Amino acid sequence: MRLSLGEGSVIELIEGDITRQSVDAIVNAANSSLMGGGGVDGAIHRAGGLEILEECRKIVVEHGSLPPGRAVSTTAGQLPAGFVIHTVGPVWHGGAHGEPQTLASCYRESLTIADKLHLTSIAFPSISTGVYGYPVAPAADIALKTVSITLPDLRHVREVRFVLFSNADFQTYSRALNSLAAQKPDRYRVDVIHAEINRAEPGPS
Repeated sequence: MRLSLGEGSVIELIEGDITRQSVDAIVNAANSSLMGGGGVDGAIHRAGGLEILEECRKIVVEHGSLPPGRAVSTTAGQLPAGFVIHTVGPVWHGGAHGEPQTLASCYRESLTIADKLHLTSIAFPSISTGVYGYPVAPAADIALKTVSITLPDLRHVREVRFVLFSNADFQTYSRALNSLAAQKPDRYRVDVIHAEINRAEPGPS
């Protein structure tokens, strides 16, 4: 499923494995230590190899742990992508402790970094909806709205792909995308495309 924003910018949803995406950058749902973990974080570090871990280690030594809502970039090691953008999502505590704002910041900061690197395509997982406990439906709303607002103002990024590990998450994001398009039918157009199913790693963090 794809949402056309005009000026060549699109938001795309697929069901698959983010480590297999041939885009300019993939986004890692990291933890603050940047040392790898479970879910997407562990899958990216395993697939990308030690090069990513070494770069993350240098970042932490120089700048300290990465706070929630912030993002940094590394090269992608053995992954088909060119870069990995690491961002730390919020842990869900009911939604009244700044979680929506922090989650939106993850997407904005990642897109800003990609644009500064002159990248044109970026793939996101569903940030914070795994072990961090963020409910998928509100997380999808925040993710898609934030990207739809931010993307048109970027100079280089044109394609934003959300790679959902499970069909349930894909369906939830699809409903959110249709809802977003229905709010501005004169501006947005939703096209149904083939959903890639190509996964071999654990679900999102």
